[in-house]
Amino acid sequence: MADPLHTTRVTFRQLLQFFIPLGISASLVTISHVIINSTLARSAHPEIVIASYALPLSILGFTEKPAVLLRQTCSALVRDRRSFRAMALVSLYVLGAIFLLGGLISYTPIGPWVFTHVFGAEDKLVQPMVNAYRVLMFVSIFSGIRCVFHGIIISNMRTKWLTIGMLVRLAGMYLLSLYFIHRGVDSASDGAIIFLTGMMIEATVSFIEGRSLLRSMPAVKPEHPVEGTKDIFAFYRPMLLSSLIAVIGGPAINAMLGKTANISLAVASFAIAASLTQLMQSFFSYIHQIVLNFYRKDAVAVRRFTVTLAFIPAGLLALLSYSPLGPWFLAHVMGVDGRLLEASLDTLRVFILMTLVFPWLDFGNGLLMLRSQTKVMVWSQGANVATTLAALIVCVALAPGWNGMIGALAQSLGFAAEAAVVFYVLRETAKAEGRIGAGRGGQSAAFQASKGKEESL
Repeated sequence: MADPLHTTRVTFRQLLQFFIPLGISASLVTISHVIINSTLARSAHPEIVIASYALPLSILGFTEKPAVLLRQTCSALVRDRRSFRAMALVSLYVLGAIFLLGGLISYTPIGPWVFTHVFGAEDKLVQPMVNAYRVLMFVSIFSGIRCVFHGIIISNMRTKWLTIGMLVRLAGMYLLSLYFIHRGVDSASDGAIIFLTGMMIEATVSFIEGRSLLRSMPAVKPEHPVEGTKDIFAFYRPMLLSSLIAVIGGPAINAMLGKTANISLAVASFAIAASLTQLMQSFFSYIHQIVLNFYRKDAVAVRRFTVTLAFIPAGLLALLSYSPLGPWFLAHVMGVDGRLLEASLDTLRVFILMTLVFPWLDFGNGLLMLRSQTKVMVWSQGANVATTLAALIVCVALAPGWNGMIGALAQSLGFAAEAAVVFYVLRETAKAEGRIGAGRGGQSAAFQASKGKEESL
């Protein structure tokens, strides 16, 4: 792969100072849900209340995704106030669409129909779920605002503010949870209010810092190609489409686990192992931001940094899977025992494959964003889903006794297929850059090769 010109030397310490606050903020997100679930567990009927919160939250996971993608888009494209105005207009369109969808679910028969026929909720739970979602729908809006200004903060190397914002958010959520516990928790809406309050706090911190940084940006940065909404949408749309394709994977895994030898054991062991894998992996989920912000300055330093980090998630998961620490953690921290503990450990061992692939996939996706080749993500995500589905069908047919391990293997192979597509395209693009660069002798020719490859896809 042809390296960009190295104009600045980047040290390992600089990369750590940028990356660690991002990793901490990603890891702290899990504490938000711990606060909410522990609060709802104090109600008189915790099973009903938690279920009434969990299903609307799963819809939020779908509607919030377009808002979260605004972070990568802003970080990659906004370099002056002109490009920010275009970004703000695109964000307005996206958040308006999310708000409209949330209103349809909350205030029309669509919502009750979804909860009843898609999720199979009992009639007595439908209205509490709708009430909870009427609060949660605003979480997506404030999440979008937060992510837009996160993009500015990240591109200006002020990543400590993501950690600060998350810490302030958690403090606010915890204080509100104490109030609800003191008053008495009586509905899923209490959990939704805690979540919304936390997101509003984090969005406020991000807005204040982001606006301050925006004022210091030039009105128009010379030679910055992003001028209007068309440039933003060209980058954003493929990522949105790929994320919508990715939605298929989770439900497909859960559906196919229902055809294994022991349904409850398969679903439970997969859920436990997946949550632990996400916990280990979340800290390292911002490698693409390292690529976006440092690769053009010092590609060699970024690659060395990635190599240093890439094997840590797999090492941590292997430590849990193959040492006494894993059984102890599952038994004493998560309350898992018996055959579920053994099945969870077996599933966790399979997930090591995914943690080996994920950092490199994130690195490759960062290069695609840097080159504005986000259209490739549609194809790579399609390969992920197709491979996952094929692996699920084959494993359930040939080895249904693998239970939760089937889901872990299918998901890992899906990530491997996605990474294969990403790096194949990057390799072909690098070859084209080399050929045209040699023929025309210029960096601009290499840039045109990259753009030509992206347009052909």
